[in-house]
Amino acid sequence: MSEFESLGLKSGIWQGVIHRDAQPGRLVLVHMGSRVAEARLAAEAPGRWRVAAAIPAERLSEGAQSFPLLEDGGAEGEPPRPGARRLASLTLVAGEILDGDLHAELSLMRSELELLKKELRRLAAEPA
Repeated sequence: MSEFESLGLKSGIWQGVIHRDAQPGRLVLVHMGSRVAEARLAAEAPGRWRVAAAIPAERLSEGAQSFPLLEDGGAEGEPPRPGARRLASLTLVAGEILDGDLHAELSLMRSELELLKKELRRLAAEPA
């Protein structure tokens, strides 16, 4: 089981729970290599830490956007330190361009499935 359990995204706030005894270090939300926010951390119960990170609206655009959540020992406002630990990642997908990408990916998957079915039928038909 992963230490981080995502509770989803609502009203621009990504929430989750970290399951561990010790308090996590600083939690930083990153987008395209730069720090965009620091997550708020609150003790929820013994061994459970509630995490809330605001996704800045100006970082949202068409296509796929990834927001890794990193833990490090840095000070507030600093960029993530080298060796920061990746706890989770939120991927958001939006826009019309995506529609074509999904259709192309689905078509490719169907083609690959047909190849697998053909090969399985061939193997099943071969005498032992």
